[in-house]
Order: sequence, then structure tokens, then C-alpha cells
Amino acid sequence: MVRGAARYAHRMIEVRRAVPQDGDALGEIHAAAWAAAYAPFFSPEFAADGVRDRRGRWHARITDGPETILLAALDGRPLAMSYAVPSASRRGLAEIYSFYGHPDGWGSGVAAVLMAETLRHLRNAGFPQVHLWTLRDTPRSRRFYAKCGFSESGRERALDFGDGNPLAQLEYERPC
Repeated sequence: MVRGAARYAHRMIEVRRAVPQDGDALGEIHAAAWAAAYAPFFSPEFAADGVRDRRGRWHARITDGPETILLAALDGRPLAMSYAVPSASRRGLAEIYSFYGHPDGWGSGVAAVLMAETLRHLRNAGFPQVHLWTLRDTPRSRRFYAKCGFSESGRERALDFGDGNPLAQLEYERPC
């Protein structure tokens, strides 16, 4: 079991592997973060559907496979989550498929502690390197990944979230 704790500005941050009972917390983190960062790129109806979908998808993912889902809590409140998988496109590497922080935790340090624990877990699992994709037009996430030691790989792709309007994503990478 992954377990990490850190004191940050006199507050306690705890990171642990998510369990099936965490499905609602994971969904709320994902939905709130997605609404704040991604919804402005979509029509209001499509964005509302996306938020609803994200609230309900995590119960199944916790039990579906070998992926690692970590949950970070600040003073006992779950505020950030990461979902890492073996990379489908880059053999032998890990991919952080989802990394979200609830807007209530932005600037608190909870996401930085979660990223450090996610990287430690991937390193301990034998992955030499990790990559992830983020929207080109989300400067907050891009700054966060750069602060965590990620750099742009030079790869770009278009991702259609289902509304027929592909958005540009940039790949970031770093050693575990």
C-alpha cells in the first residue's frame, strides 16, 4: 500500500492508494477540477454532461485493473487524485493518465505532494520514465508540470472529447 504524509505550512497532507469506497471523492475531485479548467472550452451543455460523467466513472476504475489510483487529502479532506497506467504508446514507460486537484486545494501544496508520491510509486514499480498529456491552452497545468520537473517532449496531438471539436494537447515527460 502506498502511504505518504507530509507537513506543509502547518497542515497535514496524506497520500494513499484509493480504495473502492473513495469513488465518490475521486469523482468530485475530477468533476470540480475539470469544470474549472476544461469546461470553458466546450458548450455549456457538453460541459455539464462532462462534469456528470466524471462524477460517476471512478467506482469502476478503482477495481478494473493494474492501474494505480492515488488520493491525497489535506487535513483529512480528499483534494487531489492521480491515475497512472503502463503507457500504451511508449513501451516500458508509465503514463499519468489523470492528475486532478480540486480547486479548493489549488495553491495548498497537496498536488505537489501527490505528484512526488506518484513518481515515487512509479519508480518503485520499475518505471524509468513517465509521460502525460495536457491541453496546450491550460497554462496553470503546464506551469504545475514544469515545477514538478516535467518538460515538453515536442509531441502534440489533437484530442476530441466527444463534441467534434478537437483540442490541442502537449506531451510532457520526466524520469521517475
